[in-house]
Amino acid sequence: MAAAVTMAASGCSTGPGAATPDPTSQAAATRPPQGQEALASFYEQKLSWSDCATPNAPDAQCADVSVPLDYAKPTGGSTKLRMLKVPASSGKATNGAMLVNPGGPGGSAVDYAAAADLIVTSDVRRTFDLVGVDPRGVGHSTPITCIDAAEMDDMIGLDPTPDDQAEDDALRDQARAFGKACLTKYPQLLPHVSTLDAAKDMDIARATLASPKLNYLGKSYGTFLGATYAGLFPANVGRFVLDGAIAPDLTNDEVNLGQAEGFERATRAYVKHCIAEGDCPLGADEERAMSRLREFLRDVDARPLPVSDGAGVSKLTEGWASTGLAQAMYSQELWDGLTDALRNGLKGDGTTLFNLAEQYAGREDGRYTSNIMQVISAVNCLDRGSKPADLATMEAKEKQFAAKAPTWGPFMAWGSSTCETWPVPPVDRPEKITAAGSGPIVVVGTTRDPATPYEWAQRLASELENGHLVTRDGDGHTGYVMGNTCVDRAVDAYLLQGKTPAANTSC
Repeated sequence: MAAAVTMAASGCSTGPGAATPDPTSQAAATRPPQGQEALASFYEQKLSWSDCATPNAPDAQCADVSVPLDYAKPTGGSTKLRMLKVPASSGKATNGAMLVNPGGPGGSAVDYAAAADLIVTSDVRRTFDLVGVDPRGVGHSTPITCIDAAEMDDMIGLDPTPDDQAEDDALRDQARAFGKACLTKYPQLLPHVSTLDAAKDMDIARATLASPKLNYLGKSYGTFLGATYAGLFPANVGRFVLDGAIAPDLTNDEVNLGQAEGFERATRAYVKHCIAEGDCPLGADEERAMSRLREFLRDVDARPLPVSDGAGVSKLTEGWASTGLAQAMYSQELWDGLTDALRNGLKGDGTTLFNLAEQYAGREDGRYTSNIMQVISAVNCLDRGSKPADLATMEAKEKQFAAKAPTWGPFMAWGSSTCETWPVPPVDRPEKITAAGSGPIVVVGTTRDPATPYEWAQRLASELENGHLVTRDGDGHTGYVMGNTCVDRAVDAYLLQGKTPAANTSC
């Protein structure tokens, strides 16, 4: 899953409420890190902003920022990243700029920033410029799109829980072919789309905004990106909010099992809701309903359901069905729609559940509106990698996962299979990040978050030297601007006033 998979100074101002930046601080902001003088031309570049209005952001401005393709060889070529800025609604960014990232890896930060009114409170909008920078390979920044839409359809629809050697071979062959297609099409870029690369790019973006400190709101995978930045540049950490956290020291198995347990917990919460609403198509008993859901997925695996108007997809396979079910776990607002989809599915029509899967995949009318389903592998495989495992080993892992998460364990056990044959070796490994010497970092965790389980937020907050946990007791993915006034107030007090949340803040 598209985790799935998860401040002391104020932007470019001299302090809260200050309208005029300190020229000395601005000069310091554009200097490269000590010992990295070869990066000076990137840190000192001047951006050329132009209007790029969108329906949700009529005053948006865009620019391209240049970053080195390979940080080990800063003069060996560069790539451009797209940046979008939505000015503070008051007309004066007294708290400076704040970078935002929605996660993924592969979610477009440019599109996320353009939805500024929906992703932060009105008070934060008034005093911060919100800036989205699409990471290399993502969205508007040389997007990695290795295969066409029809091939992507087949990839998502492939059996995610192989039952025999033939299905296992099919899954691995597909993964191998996908990796080869990516390397063939992007031989220069593919080795350099890791989270480490993206975090270093963020510091160049900070410098181009003349911000001595980086203010940041990262959600889901955006928390991993933010934590990586904080580990690399702790002295540059401004007001940092990491919402829906991924602890950087999680191994592949921990990520996959954690998500299996998170989605299992969320699915059980949905089932309770379905039963409480009455006439639940899964039945009136919670345990029986969970069992019936698993039976439904097995039935779809054996006999895919017809899909109407699928724009190239005519069958709801287990792969598509699992993706649709996962989509509904991200927000309670989708639960009633899932009930309708399951009711239709149990009657033999897979269309409604397929439509939920399309939302997850960013698919519309047979085409993909983003490249998240492709670039996610390119990033994850560089960040962690995965050693090849034979069918017997995977079947044993599947049983282990299923014991803790009967519905989602079998699916998530195979979560790292694409990386087993990835053509580029990993550049990083799971490692704890303390960000020693940074300012306060606020970590937000939601108790029944499916994609980034609450335990990960607890883990990250405890590992950061200056981490502070805010807990949201609720359902769905992430916690800030999710309808919980207590969470919003705690985060806003930190972003606007620098007030660190009280210990054990729970909402």
